[in-house]
Amino acid sequence: MSWDAGLTERMTFPLAHEQTPGHRLVRELSGSAKGICGVTVVAAVVLMAILAPILAPYNPATQDISKRLMAPTWLSGDAEYPLGTDALGRDILSRVIYGARISLLVGLSAVVVSGVVGVLLGLVAGFYRGTRDALIMRVVDTQLAIPFLVLAVAVVAVLGPDLRNIIVVLGVTGWVSYGRIVRGEVLSVREKEYIDAARLIGCRDLRLIVRHVLPNVSASIIVVASLQVAQMIIAEASLSFLGLGVRPPTPTWGGMVADGRNYLADAWWVSAFPGLAIMVTVLGINLLSDWLRDYLDPTLRS
Repeated sequence: MSWDAGLTERMTFPLAHEQTPGHRLVRELSGSAKGICGVTVVAAVVLMAILAPILAPYNPATQDISKRLMAPTWLSGDAEYPLGTDALGRDILSRVIYGARISLLVGLSAVVVSGVVGVLLGLVAGFYRGTRDALIMRVVDTQLAIPFLVLAVAVVAVLGPDLRNIIVVLGVTGWVSYGRIVRGEVLSVREKEYIDAARLIGCRDLRLIVRHVLPNVSASIIVVASLQVAQMIIAEASLSFLGLGVRPPTPTWGGMVADGRNYLADAWWVSAFPGLAIMVTVLGINLLSDWLRDYLDPTLRS
């Protein structure tokens, strides 16, 4: 073999079409309109929550009764309050920006709690089956018989409207989705040949679950988690609308919608803008989740 041929052979490994997972992720995302829209909306809401002290023109709790129910700039011609004010003279724009913090905090924290509980129980039920599986699935069936929001309202009403209580309640009541999906995936994965091979070489159950079973069901977990963030944001807004959310004066989107329900005829902006924020955020998360499902499921990729 000549020197040139050997050099050519050694230089063939960095082929142009061989891309890292990060490159493939960017390429797939750039080719999907819904993925770009979802990422853009989610990134904007996250940045808005992080940079709230910089972006908000006013303190969201500052009241000025002399400027109550001022219309947005394009209706009043006054640029002082771009989205108007509420019944207590508080700036709507500032409260919408700060409200993103509560929605994202509750949504992400509740998903972490429900994900941990649901994934663990789903792994145990699917991997061991038998009595443990039957017991866990009966708990799932019982909880599914009670509407999610009704159960959350009942528990929060007993424990009290507090940020920590809301996160715990939403997390504990939302684990069943993970449990059922993970159990179904594990029942299939545990019958694969590589699981039998790992058992033959002496792998214990914990190692089998962590190293071989969990990675093969992680795609489904990610998709369910991303969808559930939107569900938890809506649940938190619903609780706040009913007066069972975070207590005032902390701004929440659901609480702002409730504040403006008595002024819909004359001051629609009090409820409209926080409601629009909920809609856009949930839509962005759902678009991102839909794209993630397509990206993580090889059967859906062309």
